[in-house]
Amino acid sequence: MITVKVLIDSVEKVKKFSSIISQQGADCELIEGVHIMDAKSIMGIFSLDIKQPIRLDIHSDNREILDKLKEFIVEES
Repeated sequence: MITVKVLIDSVEKVKKFSSIISQQGADCELIEGVHIMDAKSIMGIFSLDIKQPIRLDIHSDNREILDKLKEFIVEES
């Protein structure tokens, strides 16, 4: 599993992030406190506080996805 912090702090970024994540075969979750949302769900993303970095868990060991998400990543774990 890969864990990173992402910042998707605008409507345009949410659309682009969701489009990239939706094309991935792995399950991905955004985690904010006790809230866990499917990262492929635009509505789920908007239910989180997108003004702050959010933890993204990617259930895959394929790190190529990080290249596609590099503009959103603010911190790698």
